[in-house]
Amino acid sequence: MSAQVDPRIRELAERVLKERPTSRASKVLRVMLDKGSITTDELNEMGYNHPPRAAGDVRDAGIPVDRVNILSEKTGRQMAMYTFGDPDKIQDGRSGGRTTLPKKLKAALIARYGSIDCITGAKLDERALQMDHRIPYRIAADEGLGTHDVEAFMLLDASSQRAKSWSCEHCPNMELRDVEICKTCFWAFPENYTHIAMEDYRRTDISWQGGDVAVHDRIKQIAESRGTSVRDFMLEMARQRVKDS
Repeated sequence: MSAQVDPRIRELAERVLKERPTSRASKVLRVMLDKGSITTDELNEMGYNHPPRAAGDVRDAGIPVDRVNILSEKTGRQMAMYTFGDPDKIQDGRSGGRTTLPKKLKAALIARYGSIDCITGAKLDERALQMDHRIPYRIAADEGLGTHDVEAFMLLDASSQRAKSWSCEHCPNMELRDVEICKTCFWAFPENYTHIAMEDYRRTDISWQGGDVAVHDRIKQIAESRGTSVRDFMLEMARQRVKDS
């Protein structure tokens, strides 16, 4: 017997199932329509090792999804349980969900930025890089895709994409949906930002490659000799440099 689901949500969910029957969103929706919810454990069993992203696909289709923490019977730890949210928050016109980003857009991004992770600046094989919307799809949809505007997208490796996804997922702006807030966020524009997920702090990612690896290892040696971490030692040096300048 199917779970009790608001008719408006069920109508949109069934439209997604019809239009994209084999999509990740549809696979998640089938469980939610049947049980009324889906958990991290269930998503992992379905082969999704990044459950928030799988649940995010349902949101990207315009269907509101709420999250609560429950205790996992399998691991004994806290895990997420996703349920359908307030039907008044349905976003019409998104049942098609995300559009697959074309390969020629990736080529244009590499031509514009180089084969780098835009968060860490690490130079990587282009096969290790994925295209991502600078401003989350859930807030700005596919803005810039029609014109292949490279300024609306960025290249990230899997690690950076997971970190960005988690931070955006927990950002208050997912409720406000203010594009202007995203435009000044680190995760959208790490080269020029004033906040990170609406929190007032700064972040610098450094990748040590080539000849710089030896520099990193020397800094690590000095830090260890002082009983501190590379991060704290570099922060100490930066503070002293600013103080002396």
